[in-house]
Amino acid sequence: MVVTVPQHVAIVMDGNGRWAQQHGKKRHAGHKEGVKSVRRVVERAAQAKVKILTMFAFSSENWRRPREEVGLLMDLFMLALKQEIKRLQRNNVRLRIIGDRSRFSQDLQASMVKAELDTAGNSGLILQVAANYGGRWDMTQAVRSLAQQVRDGSVEPDAITEEQISAELSFSDLPDPDLFIRTGGEQRLSNFLLWQSAYAELYFTDVLWPDFHEAEFDAALAAFATRQRRFGLVGEQVTSSKETAG
Repeated sequence: MVVTVPQHVAIVMDGNGRWAQQHGKKRHAGHKEGVKSVRRVVERAAQAKVKILTMFAFSSENWRRPREEVGLLMDLFMLALKQEIKRLQRNNVRLRIIGDRSRFSQDLQASMVKAELDTAGNSGLILQVAANYGGRWDMTQAVRSLAQQVRDGSVEPDAITEEQISAELSFSDLPDPDLFIRTGGEQRLSNFLLWQSAYAELYFTDVLWPDFHEAEFDAALAAFATRQRRFGLVGEQVTSSKETAG
């Protein structure tokens, strides 16, 4: 039997703070533990032949959290970038960072660029980390770009297509997510990849992110394999097209 593996998996890593609370620790301890889950899932995704893994590390709304927590998150992000590069290299993983970098410190921005350059030649899993990212921000910057093209006269307003909008979004060179996973028990998108996830299969789990191990990731992949992806068609049409292709 052929097992369907999603080409692109997106993950909202939720539950670090609640995990820390349950274990009688400060929230930052939960974020540090969450980095271990990132490591496990990245390696498992590569083993499972997933081609692209996009992980929501820091949203554009997270700046509203307490200043101390934001500062500790920035320190952890910097540390993770420096410590994980060798591991990414060993696993042939290419790192890309999406989002508005302008609000980060110059040192952190430089570390992002270095990490991307150091892994640019890797040909395996593409790991995208969304940092200071928001789906509405993504669409807003795409609209601004198209508006400028209209002003310049290179694009006619009536001729703008979905494909042109997609081309202005983050990672426009890669396919949209097939599977959208959210941990931590919440069942919402939280402004993550709003346009790109239009036809993604949604998978929600109560497991808090620091407890999301390889088995939980495998369960999400198994659930995806049972889904019939119709993209607006009826089930019979999908079945018929597969039989014809076979």
